[in-house]
Amino acid sequence: MPLWLRERGWRQTLTAVFLSLPVPGARATPASIFCSERYLKVSIPPFLFEAILYAPIDDTNSTAKIENGNIFFTLYKKEPAMWDSLTLENVDKEKLQYLRENAILKAHEKAKEEREAKKVTKEEHKKYALEATMKLEEAERKRIEDLKEKERQKVTEELELWKNQQKEADKYKSIQKEQELHRETGQLKEKKNEKMNKSRIPNEGISKTKHKPTKGHGSSNIFSQNLKEEQLPAPRSAATIKVNFTPRVFPTALRESRVAEEEEWLNKQAEARRTISADLSELEDLKEEEKNPDWLKDKGNKMFAMGNYLAAVNAYNLAVRLNNRLPLLYLNRAACHLKLRNLHKAIEDSSKALELLTPPVPDNENARVKAHVRRGTAFCQLELYTEGLQDYEAALKIDPKNKDIEKDAEKIRHLIQGTMQGS
Repeated sequence: MPLWLRERGWRQTLTAVFLSLPVPGARATPASIFCSERYLKVSIPPFLFEAILYAPIDDTNSTAKIENGNIFFTLYKKEPAMWDSLTLENVDKEKLQYLRENAILKAHEKAKEEREAKKVTKEEHKKYALEATMKLEEAERKRIEDLKEKERQKVTEELELWKNQQKEADKYKSIQKEQELHRETGQLKEKKNEKMNKSRIPNEGISKTKHKPTKGHGSSNIFSQNLKEEQLPAPRSAATIKVNFTPRVFPTALRESRVAEEEEWLNKQAEARRTISADLSELEDLKEEEKNPDWLKDKGNKMFAMGNYLAAVNAYNLAVRLNNRLPLLYLNRAACHLKLRNLHKAIEDSSKALELLTPPVPDNENARVKAHVRRGTAFCQLELYTEGLQDYEAALKIDPKNKDIEKDAEKIRHLIQGTMQGS
């Protein structure tokens, strides 16, 4: 059974009512208090207080303070006036029930309105946050586009500068060739004039002696002596003999080299550089230098050095479509795929490069080592350590003095041993 609180103290002004309820030994919480315009209820087991107020109050601004076993209410009146009493007197049960239900209904409606208002406010805040996020993303997208445009303009300027340098170099070479040709032509003319002058000197002397009259005794002896002296041939001109040797591409000695394999490798590379697939429709919009696989390879290398790996892959892709027989294109594209974590593509390109790097000769040793290392790195990042170790050991066979490859191979062996012990 609840204990009805009969003791209470209250006082009023024109605008407010101050009410205190003693609840000794009870632990009051805000959930224990219900207040509406005309109805006030406090339920703190075992205490219960219920009152129909004399006049309506502003339940929104009214407050309740729980302190030292007492509840202090500050109830603000809707209309300034002095009350005759705190509660309505002589209220029957039916009216009390009606007022109680009406107060609870209004409280539910008010709570519902507050929830709807909070929901609308939350939606507005969410919409505002979404708009702010979209604006930030748009600004970030614009900033990235500006950076791309600046980078594109920078690359275009570098390409134009490179083209101008190439044109100036070609012009300078042509001028040098013309000067050398002019110089050689002048030297040939000078040599020809010298030869003609030397051939004329003895003939002129003979013609002069033939027309000289002979006088006195012994003149014939003098004539014959002078004739012999003038008929002597001129001294030989100095000259140099040039000896041309057949150039060797590979520095190894002939007894240690494999001439047939070396020649086969050189022929394959020359044939690969002559082979260009010209049946691509995309080539119609490209400039002449952009149709050169070597130019595209240099451009891809430049993009790789700048850290723009996607642009480098695009340059190598077009170069491969133009000429799919150059192993360095696949080798460089494998390096880009490693940076982009496209590990399976890196393995494919490294394998294709090794397939084209045949026969194995000293000229392609460095490329074969890089292909094995890049494929082994991709295998290890895929946690295929056995396959990766095989590639590193193949690279060590080609370049046994490379300490870095030897260290990496030793690390892979330890990883394999640790994996076996863990299993």
